Amino acid sequence: MPLFNQKVSPGLSIADDTDILHFLNPDNSDKYVDARTALKNSDIYSIVFQLSADLANGKLKADAPRAQGILNNPTQTSNAHAFWQSMFAQLLLGGECFAYRWRNQNGTDMTWEYLRPSQVTPFLLEDGSGLIYNINFDEPEVGVMGAVPQSDLIHIRLLSQNGGKTGISPLSALANELQIKDKSNKLTLSALGRSIIAPGILSIKHGGLLSDEDKASRSRKFMKQTSKSENGPIVIDDLEEYTPLEVKSNVAQLLNQVSWTGAQIAKVYGVSDSIINGQGDQQSSIQMMGNAYVKSLARYAKAVTGELNNKLNANINLDLRSAIDPLGDSYATTISNLRKNGTIAANQAVWLLKESNYFPEEMPEASTPPVPISTSRDDKSVEGGDNDDED
Repeated sequence: MPLFNQKVSPGLSIADDTDILHFLNPDNSDKYVDARTALKNSDIYSIVFQLSADLANGKLKADAPRAQGILNNPTQTSNAHAFWQSMFAQLLLGGECFAYRWRNQNGTDMTWEYLRPSQVTPFLLEDGSGLIYNINFDEPEVGVMGAVPQSDLIHIRLLSQNGGKTGISPLSALANELQIKDKSNKLTLSALGRSIIAPGILSIKHGGLLSDEDKASRSRKFMKQTSKSENGPIVIDDLEEYTPLEVKSNVAQLLNQVSWTGAQIAKVYGVSDSIINGQGDQQSSIQMMGNAYVKSLARYAKAVTGELNNKLNANINLDLRSAIDPLGDSYATTISNLRKNGTIAANQAVWLLKESNYFPEEMPEASTPPVPISTSRDDKSVEGGDNDDED
C-alpha cells in the first residue's frame, strides 16, 4: 500500500459508566453541576478558595534545576501564585486541570499555558499506548491543535473511574445538596417577602361587624395617636383592647433547616466543616483540626506531584509547611523540643531554623553558648537549721 494512502486514527473517545447511564436517561439533570454556578454558593467558594490558596502557598521543590525553574515561573501572563491557585481551583471544581507545555527544540520548557477543560478533548490511542488531545487555543494564530501527545500537556486528575485517564468532579456528588439548598433559599426569600410584621392587635369590643375600610381607618388613627404620644402611654376606651404581639417567627427554622449542606460540602472535599462556619466540633482541639486539615491537603498534593514527577522526569514534592504554619512558630517549637530531647545539637537546630527562614541568614553567631532555662523543680532549696551530718 502506498504511504500516502495510510490514515492516522484520531483516537478513541474516552467514556465511563456515567455517560452510558446519562445516555439511557437523558432527562437526568443531576449529572452536571456548572462550576461557575457552584462558585455562587458561599460554602463551595470558601472551601475552594482556602484549599487552592493553601496548596498554592506551598513550595514545589524539584531536584532538577530546569524543573525547579519552570515550577517557580510557569507562565508569562501572571505570577506563579496566581497560576498555581487557578490550576488547583480548577482541579477542585472539575476534578482535573490542564496546562500546555510550550517547549523549544531541545525539549526544554519555556512557559506553560493554562487551559480550561472546555478547550481540551482527550482521546485514547487505538493500541492503548497513551492519550492524545485536541486543544482549542484562544489565540487566533494557534487555533486548533490536534493529536497533541500527552507528554506536551500537564493533566492533573483526582478520582477517576477509567484508570486515571480523566478525573471526576467533586461537584457531581453535590448535585442533590445544591438543588435542595437552592430550593430552600427560594422558599426562605418567599417566606420573608410574604411575612406579616405587626406591632400588636387592636381589638374593638361590642363594635359589631366593621367593614375593612373602618378597620383600616381605625388602625391608621391608632398609629397616628401612638406617634403623637412621644413614647408615652396609649389611652383607649373600654370598647377597645390593645395586645402587643410576641412574634415567634418560623423563618429562622427555614434558614437553619439546610445548614447540613455545608457539612455535606465539606465532607465531599475531605475537610472539616469548621473551615466553613468556624465552629465544627467544639470538643476537638486546634491541633487535632490542624492535623486533619494537613491530611486533606496532602491528598491533593499527591495528585499534583504525581503528574509533575511523570512529565518533568524529576523528584518533586510539595512542601506544605509554609501553608499550614505561615509564621513558623509550630516548626520552631518542634525543633526546640528535639534540641531539648537531645535528638539534634544546638548548631543543627539553628541551621534548620535558618533554612526555614525563621532566623535571618545574617544572624550573628552567639558570643557565648546559649544556656537553656531550667524549669525543673529538682533543686533543693537551702534552708536554715541544725546540721544532721554525723561527720
